[in-house]
Amino acid sequence: MNFQSKQKGAAGISVMAPLGAVAVLVFVIAYFFYGLQPNVRGGVVERQFSIEKGESFKNIGAELADNGIIKSKAIFNFYSLLAGKVKKFQPGVYSVSNAMSIPQVVDVLTSRVRRDVLVTIPEGLTTKDIESVLSENGVLAEGALVNYDIQKLKSDYPFLSSASSLEGFLFPDSYFFDLNSSSDAVVRRIIDNFSKKAWPILSAAADWGDRLILASFLEREVKGFEDRQTVAGILVKRIARGMPLQVDATISYAKCGGKTINCQNIKVYRADLDYSSPYNTYKHAGWTPTPISNPGESAIKAAISPAPSPYLYYLSKPDTGETVFSRTLEEHNANRAKYL
Repeated sequence: MNFQSKQKGAAGISVMAPLGAVAVLVFVIAYFFYGLQPNVRGGVVERQFSIEKGESFKNIGAELADNGIIKSKAIFNFYSLLAGKVKKFQPGVYSVSNAMSIPQVVDVLTSRVRRDVLVTIPEGLTTKDIESVLSENGVLAEGALVNYDIQKLKSDYPFLSSASSLEGFLFPDSYFFDLNSSSDAVVRRIIDNFSKKAWPILSAAADWGDRLILASFLEREVKGFEDRQTVAGILVKRIARGMPLQVDATISYAKCGGKTINCQNIKVYRADLDYSSPYNTYKHAGWTPTPISNPGESAIKAAISPAPSPYLYYLSKPDTGETVFSRTLEEHNANRAKYL
């Protein structure tokens, strides 16, 4: 190759290099704008999308992509950075659709116009109690939760296949709900949370349904994780021996008609031990027909891991809530006379 040919070759390379760079740049820009467009190949879908407090924008992008709302989490992340929206995502529940472009989705999720409310459901509330809390916060109308048809959920949540009510499955937590929500949206959001946080613990036990009922007793009766484990051991031991469980909280549940908030009859007296109800564990052996509250993670863990002990009886001091254990009925009666 002569010198002139070498010059021509070098000139060709020098021209091709910037052309290649331009081509790559054009491709990247085209892909970026393509990725910003709505992701409607499989048909239009609208979803309720929640952002938890402190959740990162990268995690938000990943969940949007996993739900088919956007085409690319990488482009979502890049656009959020480019638009200066990274720190503007608002906790809450939003209606989003794959018919929205990424800029539209980002605008919705960073909007300061709140259409929802933060509701905290404490441990130990009943279904009726939770309905009252949701009603007071403008989320649901009275009756919407109590009268919800659980049959609609059974194909999506196998652990509800034999459940007769939502009692026990409404996991206590803080939730963002839209004002005037549909009962279906609210129930599914709470059951999804149960599936995520409670079911992995419960599913380890073959008799998990009984353990959920046990956890609902512990939530209403006992403070402190170790005491809950000990009481769980006592109640499991009583079941094995064919003894009545004698849990006062089950009578309270029956007397109050399943609603403990503001119940004037929640206290159990000696005369109540003959109260006619399948939830009276003084009169009826075995577990109650359903849980008597919606327990949290601590009570569920205690129910799954009962602790062995020499005790068969327990009571809670009215003033401090401290649990007092007894080995014999005589010792238990002495403690009752002393503390109750």
